[in-house]
Amino acid sequence: MSPLLLLLGVATLGGTCSPSSTSVEPPQDSNQAAIVVDVDGPAARFDPMIFGGFIEHLGKQIYGGFFAPGSPLADDDGFRLDVIEAVMELKVPVVRWPGGCFVDSYHWKKGVGEEREPYDDDRWGVREPNTFGTHEFIDLCRRLGAEPYICQNSLAEIQEMADWVGYCNDTEGALAELRSKNGHPEPFNVRFWSVGNEKVGRGYIDKVRDTAKAMKRVDPSIKVTCSGSHGPRAHIDPYLFQTAGEHLDLLSIHEYWVPNYQDHQTPDYLTCMMLSERPDAHLDAVVRSIEEAEMRGRITIAFDEWNLRSWHHPGFSGHHPRAVDPEDPEVIMLLKAREKSLEPSLYTMADALFCASFFNACLRNPEEVSMANIACLVNQTGPLYVHPEGVVRRTHFHAMAMYANLLGPQVARASVESDRLTHDGSSVAVVDALATVDESGQTWSVAIMNRHPSEEVVCTLQLGDLPVHGTYQATILNGSSPDAYNDIEHPDRVVPTATEVTFEAGAVRLPPHSLCIVAVPLER
Repeated sequence: MSPLLLLLGVATLGGTCSPSSTSVEPPQDSNQAAIVVDVDGPAARFDPMIFGGFIEHLGKQIYGGFFAPGSPLADDDGFRLDVIEAVMELKVPVVRWPGGCFVDSYHWKKGVGEEREPYDDDRWGVREPNTFGTHEFIDLCRRLGAEPYICQNSLAEIQEMADWVGYCNDTEGALAELRSKNGHPEPFNVRFWSVGNEKVGRGYIDKVRDTAKAMKRVDPSIKVTCSGSHGPRAHIDPYLFQTAGEHLDLLSIHEYWVPNYQDHQTPDYLTCMMLSERPDAHLDAVVRSIEEAEMRGRITIAFDEWNLRSWHHPGFSGHHPRAVDPEDPEVIMLLKAREKSLEPSLYTMADALFCASFFNACLRNPEEVSMANIACLVNQTGPLYVHPEGVVRRTHFHAMAMYANLLGPQVARASVESDRLTHDGSSVAVVDALATVDESGQTWSVAIMNRHPSEEVVCTLQLGDLPVHGTYQATILNGSSPDAYNDIEHPDRVVPTATEVTFEAGAVRLPPHSLCIVAVPLER
């Protein structure tokens, strides 16, 4: 193989290395990978809605996250300006709210107007102050430049759900007048609505049909989704398509590959990497269900709750329901346990590379996946940790920012051949990659990750028949170890570095546990 040049600007625990250029010969046992991008085939435009977020009234996602009246970092309306500024770096195009499990006891009329009463949230076992409701959510979305996406309480009456659409979108009538009385004469124009969260069974499906019809009678322009699958079983009940399919625009699926709901788990880097190809398989199974129902092209996928790890919430959400009693020692213990999800050391390079792997899976299905929402957007397991004095961008925040800001708008076909990384009886490709292109077809942005925890990989890249050769602008994310993380004391242990990478005869060395996005102009 030709001499290869070392990839530059690797992030380290204390900062970044100074750029240098060193020719090296790879050892014969180096990990190998080859990427070939089809530059002559069709490129498909993907929906940026896949970079969406989700917030729920649990833990410190909203109260103590986005919304903190009285904080010196908040404005007069109670919004944390530093949080909004940070999330805007992710170009989040859509935010799902208010649940999640929280929505099962939520009634929207109690969260609008000046007279709002706190109530006991029996889903999460806390006193809900009810100060963040529809108007505040819409305000947050407008500040972020994001589309609001409202998930309905499917345990409520159908009329209540249809009225929420009317309250948000009507231009005249009693609900429009009520909205105006509450301070917003102009309609909110909420386009995306879900009939419930994580429900199954024929009774639910029948209600989806009837509710979707009722909501679209209020506003025929809205896009409606419902629970399709949650958890590892990705197959969709055919009865859903038969009964409600003609009234749906999207289908919601959820999965967390490290299920921390009851048992808090701390899998190591390699264990997490063994999960990184599962989003591809999950989406393949959902697409097969849609295709079997002959709904492909008619219904698209909203992967509207996803993350490597679920947040930890023992004792509530229907598992061990208890009365909301803030003095009950067991309740105090169960609520305290939720703080385990805030531990900074959990969010390592494993989370960053799993995040990239998830986006790759969605981007490889641009015609099927039209939305995805990381759960959650702030705090708990989210990419942004918010504390009273500021914010910390976790490792997966940076991976999200790279994908949202550095890719072209169209996905090209690319083949990846790679050695395998094995651990505990499982294996994944050492290298995963994705290629995008701009409108002109001239600038290609290629995302390449090396999942190996400790070894470089020799990777070749071809655009069509031409090996990439030369020095190009790139952004790289990695850490001093696969377990590197950011925290309050060290918020920049893991940060992306803008640098240059040099390919010789199409080949480059990728450092271990790294994500690189390189921009390659193609002169044709």
